[in-house]
Amino acid sequence: MTPRALAQDQIQLLADHSLTLITELQTDEGAYPASPSFSAYVGYSWLRDGAFIADGVSAAGAIASASRFFDWCARTLLARTGQIDEIVRATASGMPPSGEKMLPARFTFSGDDGTDDWWDFQLDGYGTWIWALSQHLERHDLDGSPYHDAVAVTIDYLLASWQRPCYDWWEEHAQHTHISTLACIAAGFEATLRRNLVSHERAARVTTELAALRARLLSDGVQDGHLIKWIGGTAVDGSLASAIAPLGVIEPTSSIARRTIDVLESHLTVNGGTHRYLGDTFFGGGQWPLLSCFLGLAHDAAGDRTRANELFEWAAATATTNLDLPEQVDDHLIAPGMRQEWIDRWGTVATPLLWSHAMFLRLGIQLGRIDTQQLTANHERTA
Repeated sequence: MTPRALAQDQIQLLADHSLTLITELQTDEGAYPASPSFSAYVGYSWLRDGAFIADGVSAAGAIASASRFFDWCARTLLARTGQIDEIVRATASGMPPSGEKMLPARFTFSGDDGTDDWWDFQLDGYGTWIWALSQHLERHDLDGSPYHDAVAVTIDYLLASWQRPCYDWWEEHAQHTHISTLACIAAGFEATLRRNLVSHERAARVTTELAALRARLLSDGVQDGHLIKWIGGTAVDGSLASAIAPLGVIEPTSSIARRTIDVLESHLTVNGGTHRYLGDTFFGGGQWPLLSCFLGLAHDAAGDRTRANELFEWAAATATTNLDLPEQVDDHLIAPGMRQEWIDRWGTVATPLLWSHAMFLRLGIQLGRIDTQQLTANHERTA
């Protein structure tokens, strides 16, 4: 599929559809489904995906929807206080639990663990939900006190676990320590301190561990002046743009940020579409609209709004005739011979993917390409 550019009125229509789609698919419990029909995702909400989705709809003015998601996160995590306490105790004793006994990356809509096998031990979502919550509270001047207990147990979990290797954003490579994961955790730590979301005693521990995390990220997580996919490697990953923006862990005007953006452009981005990483075989290794949006946010934060707009327009142009944004497109595949194997296994590419719609909203609003007043008015009229 070759994306075709959308006119500005079509972009606004896509924005209206995106916000409506996300809020209408939000469950009664407050969870955001990853995708309503994709076989491997049906019935689940990810902390990472959901946090970025909530950040997108919060920026779009859907305050109640984002708050309901954070309420769901808080309930889900508080229900695991005992499990977290045991993980913290075991880790402190020098016998950390195996990955199978750590908290999952995704939950059922009721907040339970899934019953099917998954690549679950991922730490990124636990930092990302705190970061997104903080953004929401600051953006709309909301009281964060109802979330303090849930943030506290999450922080305890991350303080005990952040140094452990785990699966990355893509449910892969559990043996490595991933820089995007460290960036998500760092963003959560920074948000906790900025918003005073935990006690002084926990805040002091967060300050200490954040310094250690940042030192490791900036030493072991950088090669040839740019961020790398995982510690000990040399490759890059499209998710690294998030460390620059919107997470803001890497100063966007720094040499590391500029070099990382350049490498992501030269290694992973073709005609505006960004791949996950070289060697990707998932559905043939296509280009992901949400990653182009992350790269666009990084470019805009670094001062290149022209390129940010180009990436935004590419992402918008991947919408189907029904205005649904996919997880990835097959215009430029890294491993075309693997595409059919995944279709046979799970069906066609996840479409719509709510995370794609949320990142389209987030970048479009950042660039002023989406009229938020009109968006909010339309949303309130149909709510």
